[in-house]
Amino acid sequence: MKRRTLLTSAPALGAMVLAGQASGRARDDLARTARPLWQAWKDAFLASDGRVIDTLQDQASHSEGQGYGMVLATYFDDADAFRRMFQWTERTLAIRPDPLLAWRWLPGQANPIPDRNNASDGDLFYAWALVRAAAIFGERSYLRRAQEIADALAESCIVGMPGNPDRKVLLPAVHGFSHDGRLTINPSYYMPLAMRELAVATGVSTLATCAQMGETLLDALAREGLVPDWVDITAQGMVPSEMMPANTGYEAVRVPLFLIWSRLESHMAVRRMATHYERHLKPDGGVPMVIEPMSGVVLETSDDPGYRAVAGLTICSSARELGAAIPPFTSDQPYYPATLQLFAMIAVQEKSPECVPI
Repeated sequence: MKRRTLLTSAPALGAMVLAGQASGRARDDLARTARPLWQAWKDAFLASDGRVIDTLQDQASHSEGQGYGMVLATYFDDADAFRRMFQWTERTLAIRPDPLLAWRWLPGQANPIPDRNNASDGDLFYAWALVRAAAIFGERSYLRRAQEIADALAESCIVGMPGNPDRKVLLPAVHGFSHDGRLTINPSYYMPLAMRELAVATGVSTLATCAQMGETLLDALAREGLVPDWVDITAQGMVPSEMMPANTGYEAVRVPLFLIWSRLESHMAVRRMATHYERHLKPDGGVPMVIEPMSGVVLETSDDPGYRAVAGLTICSSARELGAAIPPFTSDQPYYPATLQLFAMIAVQEKSPECVPI
């Protein structure tokens, strides 16, 4: 595999440091005011050895969870928690022949990693966290590891569309999502802010190009209906996924959150989801979580406050209103919505201050 060496030039390192300084005030404010919430998250979901526990998925751990937790640790200025998560991940999930991570670890199994395939969103957040940590905590070895992952993602998980190879898409993993002229993708794996900041820090410009094309892809999907969890791409265009869930569900809830966090609150996917939330979200009812994308029929709801936080932020950001209907944080919910709720808080703090709950 062709890999780049660490970028040690002053411009590259300077850009990374400046990015950290630009968000430093918001990060310091959040680390101070929301420290009890971060502690509650750690008490509920972070083991002492650095393993992030998905309490709803048989106590398993995923590269996604490790990356998510490490990003949070940089925002809450917690070098110790970051180090423990990093060390557990490197010991346990960094077992592939390339720099990417195995996607899942199962406790209590003779073979806790039966599938060594990666998950590109987990790798993306992991590398993004390492870039942020290199600047915030002053540890250059983190940047070297981020460089390896960025190169591997560009080489193995970013490919041309069927019938239009110049347009790049992000595969969910190295294996299993390209077959018979058809690519299966997960739209929620696109996180433009992470992709762009990782590209700036490592010089892997393919990531930034893919982010831009991903925004266009999400726009095309949203013009037809709600963005689904999974979609297939053929030479004829995008169609419902044949092998993965094609409803708008627990995966796609991240799409508007990640776009807002990336300062793309006017994106069609945000506006489309905001409209749906406005129609179906009731003060005393559950949040629509599984939806038929074209008809908008709600198939499943959830009472977890993390999902209500995302819905409130989406409505507020799209309408450019003052004050979002974001409930108080509680760790008395599964790992996934609890984590998305902290992400929503960060997005408010850094990108949408008008949506601070009132």
